[in-house]
Amino acid sequence: MKKQIVFMLIILLVLTAAGWSIKQTNRPAAQNPATINIAYVKLPLNVPSIIEKKLELFEKEFAGDNIKVAFPEITEGPKMTAALASGSLDFCSALGGTSAILAAANGLDIKIIGIHSRAPRAFVIMTKDPAIQTVADLKGWTVAGPKGTILHQLLLAALKQQRIAGDTVKFVNTGIPQGVTALMAGNADAALVAGPAVPQAVAAGARIITTGEGLLDATIVIAVEGKFLREHPELVKRYMKVHRQSLAYMQSHPDEVYRLTAEETGIAVEDVQKMYGWYDFKPTITGDDIRDLEKTQDFLLQNGLLTQTVEIPKLIKDMSTEF
Repeated sequence: MKKQIVFMLIILLVLTAAGWSIKQTNRPAAQNPATINIAYVKLPLNVPSIIEKKLELFEKEFAGDNIKVAFPEITEGPKMTAALASGSLDFCSALGGTSAILAAANGLDIKIIGIHSRAPRAFVIMTKDPAIQTVADLKGWTVAGPKGTILHQLLLAALKQQRIAGDTVKFVNTGIPQGVTALMAGNADAALVAGPAVPQAVAAGARIITTGEGLLDATIVIAVEGKFLREHPELVKRYMKVHRQSLAYMQSHPDEVYRLTAEETGIAVEDVQKMYGWYDFKPTITGDDIRDLEKTQDFLLQNGLLTQTVEIPKLIKDMSTEF
């Protein structure tokens, strides 16, 4: 009798487990969103984003699923991550590593799914003052530029390389255009400049003191909110598939790409072609990329822009090859 009871209990447990398994397996997948919102940032020179939008690559990819695609122009990192947190944005197509780390440290469940670009040569310190020839000459002078960004990191890294304390330079927090204007008007002795503002400033009489080459990688990432990734992993994979399609088009149609980029940004074609060579658009996340993000986090921490750290590898979910 005892054996029969034990046997029946075992059967009951097996059936219960099987029922639970079926229930789990049959759990409905998250419904596709009606619209996918992708941040559109065309400057400093985000060529893949420009090609994706101009050729309507995302629209073509998701049309069969009746998913619309919208491109809100959100160009500031903090505003982009705020939109991600609110659910009004699904993909940060080109987000500075600084903004991604700050958002994660402040509690946003953000995941870096690929690299948009690395462009140390596109980020520079400029002056027009003949008394300033090197970074070492900046001591005691006024430098204008955006605080807590790759450019700010460049300034402090360049000063550190020359063994000059950051607080020996008077730093004024401005946007890039405002910084260039201040430089040209004589209200700043140097400015932190990136992208098309560089050749424009050169044409106006400024010159480059140093670039980010050898100091930082200027890593720009592609990111999503963690919940969106968990609920729609296939959509995220397909996003990266389309991104790779744009990179392939860039390689096979360079002249067309230069023309489209010039039209979209208002930059002369010859300047687009020159600047294009400054960028590495390979999307796969490498060990060097992770180390550069860790270096960025150290910069934020050391300069009081961050009060607690995050584990950078835990922010990474490389989707650039998963399609």
